[in-house]
Amino acid sequence: MNRRNTKKIRVGSVEIGGGSPISVQSMTNTDTRDVKATIQQVLELEKAGCDIVRISVFDKKCADTIKEIKKETGIPLVADIHFDYRLALASIENGIDKLRINPGNIGGPNAVKQVVDAAKEREIPIRIGVNAGSLSSDILERFGNTPSGMVESAMEHVAILEDLGYDRIIISLKASNVIKTIEAYRLISQRVNYPLHLGITEAGTFLSGTVKSSIGLGILLAEGIGDTIRVSLTASPVEEVRVGLEILKALGLKASGVEIISCPTCGRCNINLFDMADKLQNELKDIKHPLKVALMGCVVNGPGEAREADIGIAGGKGKVALFKKGKIIGTVPEEKAFEMLLSEIREMISK
Repeated sequence: MNRRNTKKIRVGSVEIGGGSPISVQSMTNTDTRDVKATIQQVLELEKAGCDIVRISVFDKKCADTIKEIKKETGIPLVADIHFDYRLALASIENGIDKLRINPGNIGGPNAVKQVVDAAKEREIPIRIGVNAGSLSSDILERFGNTPSGMVESAMEHVAILEDLGYDRIIISLKASNVIKTIEAYRLISQRVNYPLHLGITEAGTFLSGTVKSSIGLGILLAEGIGDTIRVSLTASPVEEVRVGLEILKALGLKASGVEIISCPTCGRCNINLFDMADKLQNELKDIKHPLKVALMGCVVNGPGEAREADIGIAGGKGKVALFKKGKIIGTVPEEKAFEMLLSEIREMISK
């Protein structure tokens, strides 16, 4: 797919836009003032494959913890700030890698200039984040709660920064409605070349949120729109990262990690494929090595349908076939199949 050409912006060690790999983000749900808990969650997110982590900065104590959190972690951090420019200044002073603010609501012109000057000096990017649920009364009166209104809101914030000579800008336009979100990003992509942060906000629980995010983000990414993503779930932030990575892998936009290809099963299935798939997913969840593993319920179509897999198994009565690249290379008793497959995978990864 042809990706939209956008400005390249660095967030700590990660590049966003300009053809850079699409990065996966999440947000801690700890009280940022609890340094130990926040550090632990940031490390868990990094281990899961997250590229950038956002933390809530809602008071001065939160901002003061940034320095300590950065000492114990290696992933770029984003300060999520609303209404108070002083928290943005404190976050910058403590070494934050990126700000998530809306310049139109953090203070007057002088306050915004102070933040922009400090961000310029440290080369810190700013993400303008527009949510459909928090549009200004002026925007709602002129445009209604529409994709166009979301875009106009973003452009007003962009203009404030551009008038101050600042262009290290990333934009997000999020709604809980999938179609509204898609249309908003399509519109903004025609007006600016700033990198776009994709997300369906307040997407819901693990199942519904995964479905909504996969549809919304998947459509946009397939159209070449989007430079960094966050899947918002009422679930562990680690699950947000895993879903985000799976979306990118499904679109061929990320090659790292294990992709499991498994059949939905039918009457021909003679092995407990459900349990096996869950166990394998859990065993391999932290593997970064690119590998396609197939779990097929029977030998009738299994190896052929999963011929693109690097390795896999196909169930039979009492025996399970092991295949590589669609060719059967041996069989083992069913009770030994899982451990045999896991052993073969680990050997392949170690080479």
